[in-house]
Amino acid sequence: MSVSNDNSAVDQRIKAACQAVLRQVPRLEADLGKVKSDWKADGSRVTETDLAISREILGELASAFPEDQGFSEELMTGDPIAVTSRYAWVLDPIDGTNNFAVGLAQCAISLALMEDGYPIYGVIYDVSRQRLMHGGRGRGVWDGEEKVKALQSRLSRTSKVGFHSPREEGKYPGHGEAIVTCCKVRAIGSSALHLAYVATGLLDGVVDHNVKLWDIAAAVAMVEAGGAEVRFLANNPLPLRRFDLDMPAILYVAGGKHMCDDLVAVLPPFAP
Repeated sequence: MSVSNDNSAVDQRIKAACQAVLRQVPRLEADLGKVKSDWKADGSRVTETDLAISREILGELASAFPEDQGFSEELMTGDPIAVTSRYAWVLDPIDGTNNFAVGLAQCAISLALMEDGYPIYGVIYDVSRQRLMHGGRGRGVWDGEEKVKALQSRLSRTSKVGFHSPREEGKYPGHGEAIVTCCKVRAIGSSALHLAYVATGLLDGVVDHNVKLWDIAAAVAMVEAGGAEVRFLANNPLPLRRFDLDMPAILYVAGGKHMCDDLVAVLPPFAP
């Protein structure tokens, strides 16, 4: 899918997205490890900071672009919502809430601009490095003020690979053992950061068995802009036609083409 030729509309949204995310950084950093958290029915954690950031970012974008839809798992209740607007926003206000709640800085605000159901630009604030990462196809990837690219490496024992293991017991037998024995695993507790680090060249690749689109939508756009790929192996969520909190967990690998080939090759056979 190509990025829209309507550059003025996209560029306006990119600028607004970066500003909206950066405006929430003082709150995010002040609340790190200092707010009460609750547990949702699906076993995930939520804090008042998640809710406040969701309301403020999506409210700001709705004021600027009233024709766009905005989605956050923290604000949605009830039935799935059809994605009907040309442009839409998918927000994870704090990816890595388990880390955030206990004061670990490996967490992020992740905001994706979607066009016709596909991520075309991603904006991610990395709390641990106090840095804004952003990018999209045709515009490159930025790690702070530096323009960067993804690595184009092969899988080896020295490869740094982000890994998020399956939550369902027995769902993908042997996958964890295969990954931890073939490379240097990094499991930092934020799917958005795992994938964004591939886009920015900090990790060689990612294997993730237990992620939803809102966790990675922004980073998907960044990875593709950085010259790498996200290869969905089960439950491809794109194009996004409806926002559904009960969407199935995604299995994907990411990295340069050869890294994706190599990661797929080491995973034992499985039923999607």
